[in-house]
Amino acid sequence: AIRPLALTRKNALFAGSDGGGQHWAVIASLVETCKLNGVEPHAYLSDVLTRIAEGHPNRRLDELLPWAYASAQDLKAVA
Repeated sequence: AIRPLALTRKNALFAGSDGGGQHWAVIASLVETCKLNGVEPHAYLSDVLTRIAEGHPNRRLDELLPWAYASAQDLKAVA
């Protein structure tokens, strides 16, 4: 379980700049948080980015977090 994270850290050395490294860290954190919450990372990121592009309100940003997303998907499956 630790090996992919260690490889990612090593690859992040070649992010190009400090800003690139910070962006890499944000994405890696989101992906790992998705995995911990039982959410498929690719589907989560594409859905969240689509919602943001379509004008999701800033005041409801907490709905897009991985732990809230997992419970919302569970509710959709029940309905």
